[in-house]
Amino acid sequence: MRVDNAARPEAGSYKPGYELVAERILELIAELELQPGDRMPTENELATRLGSSRTVVREAVKILSAIGRVRAQKGRGLYVADDDGMLGSARWGGFFLPTDLDHVYMLFEFRRIQETAASRLAATHATPAELRAIAAAAEMCRQGHLTGQSELFDRGDEDFHLGIAAAAHNHFLVASVREARRLQRQSHVIGLRGSLGGHAAEAVEEHAAIYQAIRDGDPEAAAHATGVHLDNTLADYRREIQRRVFG
Repeated sequence: MRVDNAARPEAGSYKPGYELVAERILELIAELELQPGDRMPTENELATRLGSSRTVVREAVKILSAIGRVRAQKGRGLYVADDDGMLGSARWGGFFLPTDLDHVYMLFEFRRIQETAASRLAATHATPAELRAIAAAAEMCRQGHLTGQSELFDRGDEDFHLGIAAAAHNHFLVASVREARRLQRQSHVIGLRGSLGGHAAEAVEEHAAIYQAIRDGDPEAAAHATGVHLDNTLADYRREIQRRVFG
């Protein structure tokens, strides 16, 4: 498996070299059937195998370490990270490639199924304390958008979606929503480098509509509002990819 000129973005690609190499490393882990805890090739070996420079490989490894796919042990080398998540590499063989658009789109489809169901149940089961937590998360997200603090926006967004899952009172939904969002963050970090895209303002309003439906105890309205939100989030993702490819 060799990637020529991996240190430079491919023609027509929205991914810089280190993102391409990060993707190839994940492919290599799957190809070699490495399991969590297995030792990986060294950075030098990866650079040779992938036809890249060690500098680019090191940047790719930093990304994969940050999102929990690779573990670097000082003086000992690189290892496939332990991942006991329900949808993580320990159970799904590490097949998810964060920059594979087909995988990303399938993940959005899966999230839509999960989270519309969670919203529908939350509209029936949410306690007053859970409603307050969802409202607080929506407000945190709004403040993050208004002040341009992406970390605050992201934290509010995470708390909002997980708060709804918790209010569904179904442990399996909580676990699956958490893990699907974790996988999506990997795509967000590698593929979009953490950018918010152009959907942040709309997302704030969509959160408000979801919360309102849950608070009103209207399961179908809650599910519909959640579906609209995820469809629009996916549309924004597609637009951002198009912008990076075509400028």
